Amino acid sequence: MTENAKKLTQQEQMIKGTAWLTAGNFISRLLGAIYIIPWYAWMGQYAAEANALFGMGYEIYALFLLMSTVGIPVAVAKQVSKYNTLGDPQKSTYLVRKILHFMLALGAFFAFIMYIGSPLFASMSRGGQELVPVLRSLTLAVLVFPAMSVLRGFFQGFNNLKPYALSQIAEQVIRVIWMLLTAFFIMKMGSGNYVDAVIQSTFAAFIGMFASIAVLIYFLWRSDLLSALFGKKPEDIDIDVKELLIETVKEAIPFIITGSAIQVFKLIDQFTFGNTMALFTNYSNRELKVMFAYFSSNPGKVTMILIAVATAIAGVGIPLLTENFVKKDRKAAAKLVVNNLRMLLIFIIPAIIGSVILAKPLYGVFYQVPKDQSSLALGLFVASLLQTFVLAIYTVLAPMLQALFENRRAIRYFAYGIVVKLILQIPFIFFFHAYGPIISTALALLVPIVLMYLRIHEITGFSRLAIRRSSLLVLILTTIMAIFVLLANWLMGVVLPDTNRLFSALHLVIVGGVGVVVYGFLALVTRLLDKLIGSKAEALRQKMHLNDKI
Repeated sequence: MTENAKKLTQQEQMIKGTAWLTAGNFISRLLGAIYIIPWYAWMGQYAAEANALFGMGYEIYALFLLMSTVGIPVAVAKQVSKYNTLGDPQKSTYLVRKILHFMLALGAFFAFIMYIGSPLFASMSRGGQELVPVLRSLTLAVLVFPAMSVLRGFFQGFNNLKPYALSQIAEQVIRVIWMLLTAFFIMKMGSGNYVDAVIQSTFAAFIGMFASIAVLIYFLWRSDLLSALFGKKPEDIDIDVKELLIETVKEAIPFIITGSAIQVFKLIDQFTFGNTMALFTNYSNRELKVMFAYFSSNPGKVTMILIAVATAIAGVGIPLLTENFVKKDRKAAAKLVVNNLRMLLIFIIPAIIGSVILAKPLYGVFYQVPKDQSSLALGLFVASLLQTFVLAIYTVLAPMLQALFENRRAIRYFAYGIVVKLILQIPFIFFFHAYGPIISTALALLVPIVLMYLRIHEITGFSRLAIRRSSLLVLILTTIMAIFVLLANWLMGVVLPDTNRLFSALHLVIVGGVGVVVYGFLALVTRLLDKLIGSKAEALRQKMHLNDKI
């Protein structure tokens, strides 16, 4: 009885932790998207160039963050959990203290590399001298982030994800406040220099991290862990920290490589697009920056929300997949693969189709459609939304394959994708201009997707028929939803044309609401929603008295 109660408690802890982590991720990404509405408007005629500079800086910064943490925060969580379970919390706190020292040194090293390498990265990106101070403003954040992420991993090891989530939210809130205040004062009350405004907006990443660290230190103090973590060294501690770090880095490298796919592909776009277009066309640097913003920086704010939600939904069962594989329970592993892919499809297909239909008001809410280049901006936005389907599938399949201990194969498949991307990139930019990088990324990622899908099937023997049936059902329901959305969209266009940001927002809420209600109702009636929310779907059917009618 006690064991069952303990299991139930662990399950409750996992649900609570997942809820906090999902909320933290979602709120952070949402804030990271919403700030663009006033920020973009205040940049005025320089909005697209400003966002291109910001995007170029952040892509390089994101890769440095990934390299500077080398997967150690996750390892910290595992080791803290291990020593706490063994009843030796002193070891876990001492270990974290030593790793904090190492991560501060690692952060300093990568911050230095990024600082001195900024002119080279700016030149490769064709961002000009304006990009150099933008990149250098991000180096302080690279310095601090690795140590801060270790503190988050420390709480994760206690299965206490509330501080982790709240630190994420605090970081984003303070970052956005700094960005908006400095952008407003510079663009509306000061010099009006958009480069200065962008530098302050990227420097905001460092300011946000202070808020995050403050939240983490507060929770350390409240949990009586502050003195244990930063106080005197405990006696009789015997841990080979060096060996643990080496082992951790070795384990983390495959996850870093495959997990950085979207970043790497975007950096290839950043380093090749402007330089290739300058060779084949007569566009000015300003026009090339605007185009880069249209196909990369602008859509990225929306598409990353879709990918984050999709992978969060579909990734819930990945730790269980490893557990079943270790237990050699092939049937349970196969069922999890089907469930994960099903959940991804249930969300991502209608979300993308709905977004494509509502592309104009959706783009209008965030950026306002430029009258002189409306067809190009909207066309690239739609192409990026469609590409999201490929990105989301890759983002789910890669960790799934690694959960089955196929790390080397996952890296090899990723490498194949990079090779295809590099081969296609320049010819596609030549023929399709700004559409070229989007098409080449989609085709290049199809290579690892197909190979991963076949390998996962080979290992687990999951039912491909079940995936096909689910896909067909989702497509049918999405088609019905699309008909209603198109009709509602046409009616709204007659009654309330989306001529400004407010009307675009109303258009989006009303027509988007129609899509959500129609798809939700159909998914409930066909019991497709049961795969996503479980027993809650049955409770909804009972409340709506649908069981009597179906």
